Amino acid sequence: MIMRHLHIPFILLLLLVRTTANSQTADITPLFKSQEPLYIKLSCSFKELRKNTADSVYFSSVLFYKTNQENWDSVEVDVRARGNFRRKHCNFPPMKIKIKKKDAKGTLFEGNKSLKLVLPCQLGDNYNELILKEYLCYKFYEPITPYSFNTRLLDIELSDNGRKSQKTYPVKAFFIEDDRLVAKRFNGTEVETKTLPMDQLHDTTMLKHDFFEFMIANTDWSNNAQHNNKIILNGQGNYVPIPYDFDMAGFVDAPYATFNETLDIKSVRDRIYRGICQDEALTQFVRAFYIKSKPEIFKVFDTNATYFTAKKLTEMKNYMEEFFDVMEEDGLFRQKILKGCRSD
Repeated sequence: MIMRHLHIPFILLLLLVRTTANSQTADITPLFKSQEPLYIKLSCSFKELRKNTADSVYFSSVLFYKTNQENWDSVEVDVRARGNFRRKHCNFPPMKIKIKKKDAKGTLFEGNKSLKLVLPCQLGDNYNELILKEYLCYKFYEPITPYSFNTRLLDIELSDNGRKSQKTYPVKAFFIEDDRLVAKRFNGTEVETKTLPMDQLHDTTMLKHDFFEFMIANTDWSNNAQHNNKIILNGQGNYVPIPYDFDMAGFVDAPYATFNETLDIKSVRDRIYRGICQDEALTQFVRAFYIKSKPEIFKVFDTNATYFTAKKLTEMKNYMEEFFDVMEEDGLFRQKILKGCRSD
């Protein structure tokens, strides 16, 4: 049966308004004010990046970026590898980039002391496509809540100077802004503890997050352990989760993606809800919010349509429609969400 009526307590509506205030557009650095792909060049030794696992060990480099169709500028940076799985199993490890304030001043990177650089696991069009699909996941989250990371798509010439003869690889990639910039937008701070009780998380934002992970079929996350989630304490005293790293999600469908075999699924493409059980009225409220947000979420496909074939776009949209089938049909919603949620 298709859901037709939801009785939403007025207090929950006020909660939504307070949560989705205008903070998202404030304090965005120049790098993330444009959504046009940025052309950059970066050189480093992949061998050295993989070998040094300490977070404190960085390597000096220069990042070149295109300022218009013909001209290039540059900024001095320090880079290190980040992450666990991709660092061990991929040719191109994800990177963290640090930029000194004095070097960034007056450049496109002003205001960015630190950036995450997400790269394809291997060379090839299929792996570039996986990067683009992971990038879409970040864009899907933006209309759901302002508590999201800003991103910037990249066309990068990545050079490995740790070889006898330097080799350059043209790949798709994207930047993710630093955690501290997100916290700053909400007059908040980062939370470092790994033992935050679930009842301290802002319930509406947590539900939006948990539905999102179900939407993209991602099981590689944890709120209380802060695995692939950053928790910030905002200016109103609320703890809110901000997700990242979606390469294990079913929507991305990477060939190396794995899942916990104790879960009742057979493939990373299978959706299973891993959220904590919440008050049903609040859960129905967030359900209605997602249904209302469907056009904005699907607009992400249209905005990025040029990066995919018509066949791939149709495939991705059909996969997303399966999520909204669960949201819109009472029986499926009760089975997958209300009965599928976790008690702890």
